[in-house]
Amino acid sequence: MRSRLPRTACLLRIIALCILLSHTAAYFGLTGREPLVFLPGPFSNEAPTGKAHLKQCEQMTLTRRQKRLCRREPGLAETLRESVRLSLLECRYQFRNERWNCSLDGRGSLLKRAFKETAFLLAVSSAALTHALAKACSSGRMERCTCDDSPGIQHREAWQWGICGDNLKYSTKFLKKFLGQKRVSKDLRAQVDAHNINVGIRAVKSGLKTTCKCHGVSGSCAVRTCWKQLSPFHDTGRLLKYRYDTSVRVLSVTNTATGETELASPRRHGQSLRTTDLVYLEDSPSFCRPSRYSPGTGGRSCAKDTSCQSLCCGRGYNTAMRLTSLSCHCQVRWCCHVECQTCVREEEVYTCKNA
Repeated sequence: MRSRLPRTACLLRIIALCILLSHTAAYFGLTGREPLVFLPGPFSNEAPTGKAHLKQCEQMTLTRRQKRLCRREPGLAETLRESVRLSLLECRYQFRNERWNCSLDGRGSLLKRAFKETAFLLAVSSAALTHALAKACSSGRMERCTCDDSPGIQHREAWQWGICGDNLKYSTKFLKKFLGQKRVSKDLRAQVDAHNINVGIRAVKSGLKTTCKCHGVSGSCAVRTCWKQLSPFHDTGRLLKYRYDTSVRVLSVTNTATGETELASPRRHGQSLRTTDLVYLEDSPSFCRPSRYSPGTGGRSCAKDTSCQSLCCGRGYNTAMRLTSLSCHCQVRWCCHVECQTCVREEEVYTCKNA
């Protein structure tokens, strides 16, 4: 597997770091084999000092070469953890109403197959790593990179005005070096995985926008500075979910002009795949019942009018009543104080039946 999918294997090692925000014993990662490493909770705005980052690098499931790179860059370990947090939370959010809800159960078995869910996992993971690296550069958490190289702006001026651009150029360059990008194999699965990883990187690039700030007297724009800024990662996740919904099943064909194998879709009638298409090789299971790929949908909460029919797979759903507390009858008192009462409301909740 390592010799066949070198670049993909490196990405899977990175995602296996996981900073899962719970305290249950569990296994996580795109490989599903690495034990959960409990690292400090929220992401820090400052790079670890002294030997703290060396310890973090050693805790991670990385190759020797990647650990060397990690030790050289004090802010990299924190950035890798942040990318795992981003990808996990975004995956769960985008699939919260789907039969497969980005569950950790069955993750290892899922990644051995070439389903479109596997395609999304690879894309959102590479996107999160690209995004986190660019943000780490602009916030000063990594020593070997700074602001983006927008023309007409010096780094010292950028820090002074608080307009340090997200360094996507460095991010993508470092990512390829860290993952150990090599020539794409002739193996069909290797080509599919490499394609989906690049879809994630392109999704981040598509969200790069130019933001400008005026420095003139009394708010005039006599002096204007512009810099590059990434869109919120939710926007990237939303785009990748759309790519998932419109993903394309592919097969391998030989280009008669070059003699090389390339990906193609039978449904496209000879048209080339777009570089933004998520691709897969085999149809996904239903994810309705417990299997090696997911825990099924039994017991999942659903919305009666929108998602219960699909999510519960025709098994029906249970209805229960619960009491919820909320603020009500709020009034603004003198100046800035708001007083509210606490109201208790009874509401119906719906969960999918197990059988």
